[in-house]
Amino acid sequence: MVSQQQRRKQLAREKHLRQQARREAAQRRRRARNAVIAGALAVVVAGGAVSYAAGAFDDGGSTRDEADAKPTPSKPADPCRKPAPGKVKPLSFGKEPPLTVDKSASYTMRLGTTCGDIDLALDAAKAPRTVNSFNFLVNKGYLDHTRCHRLSTRGLYVLQCGDPKGTGEGTPGYTIPDENLKDARVKGNVYPAGTVAMANRYDPRTKKGRDTGGSQFFLVYQDSELSPDYTPFGTISASGLKVLKKIAAAGESSGQGDGTPNATVVIDKATVRKS
Repeated sequence: MVSQQQRRKQLAREKHLRQQARREAAQRRRRARNAVIAGALAVVVAGGAVSYAAGAFDDGGSTRDEADAKPTPSKPADPCRKPAPGKVKPLSFGKEPPLTVDKSASYTMRLGTTCGDIDLALDAAKAPRTVNSFNFLVNKGYLDHTRCHRLSTRGLYVLQCGDPKGTGEGTPGYTIPDENLKDARVKGNVYPAGTVAMANRYDPRTKKGRDTGGSQFFLVYQDSELSPDYTPFGTISASGLKVLKKIAAAGESSGQGDGTPNATVVIDKATVRKS
């Protein structure tokens, strides 16, 4: 998945272009308005109504971008409750766990978060090593009390979780291979809403970083354009999508569409069940 730094640079460029376009539009409006006012002033002065001419410039002396002059909207209220008591376990493992999941069975993972339960149906048949890794980590309590550290709200619509450090740099100490990259659900470089997929360190520009999945994953709450380089390993329940949209509605901290969620999104308890 693209890094936060790459996304922030892209969003900063887009913001600069929008601001430049707004400034140019505002300048055009001011020039047109001043031309009209100048013509009106000549008529008014000729008629001796100088006081009206003075009033005509009350709204025309500022060179500030009108869009930038709008007041900054207040931060939305946090829609989530306080985290349950407890701390993240400082766990690290030397190698990927042995494959023990049943590829023919159904597995579900529940993320009991401060914002509500997010249920995931895991695809052990198509992504067995990914599902096996989460089955192992969750049963060790690896995700308990961890914070979902990243929310993207422009172009890419995902909530990223699974990092005990909460920085985007945490790993379980091992990596797992990419799986299921040709999943039929990912069409036209679009990960559909309801997809849960692995984050990794793959860089499509250099084509380096394959098979670098760890414990971080992202939950897609709205169709997102993204190259098919990230293991899709499950689907999000309808009720889970509602929770994600509530989190997204509260926004993120950078104001640029990619940053820490404003909502307090903590996984109090994660469980995996076989059925």
